[in-house]
Amino acid sequence: MHRLYENDDIVIFWDSDKCYHAKMCVTGSPMTFDIQRKPWIDMSLAPNPEIWQTVSACPSGALKCVYKHGIEVIFEGYNHRSVAYNGDKKIGECDYRDNGDSWLIFHTEVDSDYGGKGIAKRLVYKVIEAAEKNKKPIDATCSYAVKVLGE
Repeated sequence: MHRLYENDDIVIFWDSDKCYHAKMCVTGSPMTFDIQRKPWIDMSLAPNPEIWQTVSACPSGALKCVYKHGIEVIFEGYNHRSVAYNGDKKIGECDYRDNGDSWLIFHTEVDSDYGGKGIAKRLVYKVIEAAEKNKKPIDATCSYAVKVLGE
């Protein structure tokens, strides 16, 4: 399972397949990470530096963190994509095809002026998360999405 958690400034990526439950997150920021709560991550309960430091200590790599840089990423199921915006300007997208029984990510692109900020990963995670919520297996021919799925 892949999940994305966001607040105004940072984004946490969680890949449950990598998590081996070392509980470094729960002890590092117990207000943020609570396995008894759904969702188990609530980024409104602790300061960003504490959250960032805790995520950085994850021994399995199941948790990762990036700054949002003011970029919003939204899922547009009706358009079969996720889209990144800097204000009103579209700066990236991740496109998928609904094949009925599965989804296929075939394209991910971010404006070169915004490279290296984790935006492409956020775009792919939005699609993966939506597919999982819709109980659809996901595959990719897009080389970047293949990389993210294999991380």
